[in-house]
Amino acid sequence: MFAKAITKVIFGVSISLATLASTQAFADATLDRIKGRGKLTVGVILSGAPFGFIDPKSQEQKGYNVDLAKALAADLGVELETVTVTPPNRVQFLQQGKVDILIANMQYTEERAKILDYVPTPYDRAGGAAVVRKDSGLKDWADLKGKPVCISQGSNYAQPLAEEYGAIVKALPSQPESLLALQGGNCVAAVHVGATVGLLLVDRADEWKDFAIPFPTELIPSDSVIWLRKDEKDTKTALDDAVKKLHTSGKLLEMAKENRLLNTKYLEEENKKLSAVQ
Repeated sequence: MFAKAITKVIFGVSISLATLASTQAFADATLDRIKGRGKLTVGVILSGAPFGFIDPKSQEQKGYNVDLAKALAADLGVELETVTVTPPNRVQFLQQGKVDILIANMQYTEERAKILDYVPTPYDRAGGAAVVRKDSGLKDWADLKGKPVCISQGSNYAQPLAEEYGAIVKALPSQPESLLALQGGNCVAAVHVGATVGLLLVDRADEWKDFAIPFPTELIPSDSVIWLRKDEKDTKTALDDAVKKLHTSGKLLEMAKENRLLNTKYLEEENKKLSAVQ
């Protein structure tokens, strides 16, 4: 009896060690693969400035997220490959291994963190802004109660809009489609990252002359983080180190200003904080 008990214990320990070894191997696999093939594959959204867009003259991908992806690849000593993703497919692309990481306008939420892992140091902080017609009479988030509001599929703004403000949420496949629905009168507001829609109203002032962002606050300002698959600890650590270096050197703040992010307060604070501990 005693011998059997000992055997069970040894067998259980062996299984645990094997599982641990397997998990550790999996944790190392992505970073090893990135360095082995000499390429970091990043999923990016190209829905508009300042985060990601196609330059109409050069046809090159540009934007803050694209510049961040380039900087991360350079830090790892590899080339960059970007893969265009959309809100409906970005998580699927990551989980299926079509991309190594996502820099795709995905703010941290507890729900997302249940199925994905993320780089602890954020690269930005963003909240939602509501674009509405100037003659709509809408002045604050509470005015959206019982009214149709357009967002992108998978947006973290859906829950607070519906549960806190009582809006009727209409999720469209992408930000451009959401904004088109607003222009067509299918919703009274379109809610997206404030930096994106704020710049849109400036750059395309003629097209959007009848619209504004009148609400005085942004919806649930949240950390913008890099997402990766669960249990990829080495990749996570390497990328976190890289993001911290970009904050400390002021490079992230520089990239933000070059790409015309309207609010760089968070980046300025992080630069001061991390520089002070050097």
